[in-house]
Amino acid sequence: MLEAKGIKPIVPRLQLEILSSRDIIKIHEAALEVMEEVGVHFPSDKALNVLEEAGCTVDRSTRVAKLPARLVMQYMRKAPSRYVLAGRDPKNDLFLDANTCYLSTDGCGIQVMDIDTGEIRRSTKQDVERACIAADYLDEVAYVWGPPVSAQDVPAHLRPLHELEACMLGTAKHIQPETVISEPVARYTLKMAALVAGGMDNLRRRPIFSFMQCATDPLGQDGGSLEASMVAAEYGIPTGFMPMPMSCATAPATLAGNLVVTTVDAVSPLVLMQIINPGTPVYFAAAPTAIDLRTGGYTGGGPEDFLLGGAFNQICQFYNIPLSMGTMATGAKEPDWQAGVDNAFSTMMPVLTRTAILTGAGMLNGSKIFSFQQLLMDCEIYNIAKQVAEGIEVNDETLALDVIKKVGPRGSYLAEKHTRRHMKDIWRPAVYDRTPYETWLAGGKQGAFATATGKAKWILENHRPLPLEDGILEEFAGIMAEADQVLGARQ
Repeated sequence: MLEAKGIKPIVPRLQLEILSSRDIIKIHEAALEVMEEVGVHFPSDKALNVLEEAGCTVDRSTRVAKLPARLVMQYMRKAPSRYVLAGRDPKNDLFLDANTCYLSTDGCGIQVMDIDTGEIRRSTKQDVERACIAADYLDEVAYVWGPPVSAQDVPAHLRPLHELEACMLGTAKHIQPETVISEPVARYTLKMAALVAGGMDNLRRRPIFSFMQCATDPLGQDGGSLEASMVAAEYGIPTGFMPMPMSCATAPATLAGNLVVTTVDAVSPLVLMQIINPGTPVYFAAAPTAIDLRTGGYTGGGPEDFLLGGAFNQICQFYNIPLSMGTMATGAKEPDWQAGVDNAFSTMMPVLTRTAILTGAGMLNGSKIFSFQQLLMDCEIYNIAKQVAEGIEVNDETLALDVIKKVGPRGSYLAEKHTRRHMKDIWRPAVYDRTPYETWLAGGKQGAFATATGKAKWILENHRPLPLEDGILEEFAGIMAEADQVLGARQ
């Protein structure tokens, strides 16, 4: 069996600041004012009950809760700033420590660029597993988010359970779905995760599974998602919420105004989680953007995205809570020049602001189409960002004065021991084409796309993830049969 190599995080030495300390305080204070005076839509009686009991002003007719600034800060301080997102295989554990950056897949594409035919087709459960197999092998990808694509060939009411099963078959890395959007489904998925972890206590100690939910911008949450995350908080399982406000549509046209909406929509549900279970691990998530002024659609790349991503991480550092930032996920329709530009900028900005998690590898057309080639190309971008962010180390060894003096004028460093010690530090491409022009021409003008295709096919043919323990799949089947009866009856 070909084994995965673990994970390859980035520990940046360089750091970029987009906002000043004064800017961050202004945005924070504006967000507190909005939460206290305007309020946030919480379309869940369970959530409103918890908030009202904690001291929030609740309007039952509009389902808007006003969160006092004092209460917001009281509960945000209870959230841990450092914790582990565990892998089923411990070598894949993610240590969220405010210094390290990790990459995940993007999530919930509805189409796949078929690696054999190039056809764009509807995604299936098998595609979920195959995408996870590729992510499991690639050490640049630290965990699986999403899932990468939707299992559209199974019943909708059981889809999150089938997707979780496919993810667990495909990877021994941490799994974080965003499709668990109701309390009953949350309980079934936690039951499945606890089964693999060896019990709920083990899952709490080493969460191999966590929740991600989307906000309903502006100034709102989704009721089912809230109640699913309330279940996670009840058991101390990490959970986070992802606002995706678009300037000019669901956020003000100004980037500062967008950051206020992003902050409100990320902070407010995390306050609820801390009220339910103080100290439960939570994280911020976000993918703020600007509307495309020609089409009215989601942009999936542009200078606003890059600035907003880096700036919001600074705000999260102010709250001392990790951030999962939407990156990559280009709006390009195929792995082309646009995809490279989008994903390079959207990766560098959060890395240089030390964002904990970058979500987005492998997706095209604004997170709709999964591409194995794009996944490998995004890993290449990530490796370049890693090399740049780690900067230049200056010490007696790296200054190399002794070897410079030894080689002298017009000499060569190729045979020197110093070169052999450090040549591994030079970045080497995985899919870049650096062949001489004549070689490239003679080879049929094949470039990065062809190389990525070949590597992806090799991974799918040769890599076998760490298998689940005997009997797990049979127990999964029993859980899904029960869920089918309960959830199917509600259809």
